[in-house]
Amino acid sequence: MAPRWAHLRAVLFDLDGTLIDSAADLARAANTMRVERGLAPLPLAQYRPHGGSGARGMLGQAFAVAPGQPGYDALKREFLDRYEGLMYDSTQPFPGIVAELAALAEAGLAWGIVTNKAERFALPLTAALRLGAAVVVGGDTTGHAKPHPAPLLEAARRLDVAPQACLYVGDDERDVMAGRAAGMATAVAAWGYLGPQARYADWHADLELNVPGDLLKRLGLA
Repeated sequence: MAPRWAHLRAVLFDLDGTLIDSAADLARAANTMRVERGLAPLPLAQYRPHGGSGARGMLGQAFAVAPGQPGYDALKREFLDRYEGLMYDSTQPFPGIVAELAALAEAGLAWGIVTNKAERFALPLTAALRLGAAVVVGGDTTGHAKPHPAPLLEAARRLDVAPQACLYVGDDERDVMAGRAAGMATAVAAWGYLGPQARYADWHADLELNVPGDLLKRLGLA
């Protein structure tokens, strides 16, 4: 391992937009709701940058509605129910992710998932994809969601690894904020959803990764 990372014992990952490409299934759930209301479906490209925001992002695009506005809560419940029924349809790990995770394990590094996706979705989906994470912490596991550091600290606790010996990889600014608040090194997955008009260089993560294999190179494992 590269000298800078000799202290590293675990790598934690965001899920949607970092390990898995779930945008098409999220968009399909939102478009199904639009079609049933007599509206034309929107292109995936419009939904995709908002994939990391889950229901909030999809409903914002589909119906221009935000949390706290009239009707949002009912739309969110409907969206989540629809998504639960089709979240396995086309979601897959990004190319190169499976090999990268295997290489981390072979190098003796523990790895886990910390996502804002509720356990209701995160646990069965990661199991179905057979990702093999040592720990999966969802957005409702601790009562806090990112950018709060609590989910990351809970993952480190379950792995029995000090936060300072962890690297957190994500595709949203809140991932970098959460990792920094938890005392972890951070990396940006630039292949992910990132958010509209994201300037991820301004997030000041420790690493910027263009493709999954970059992580192994930067850690000195490839």
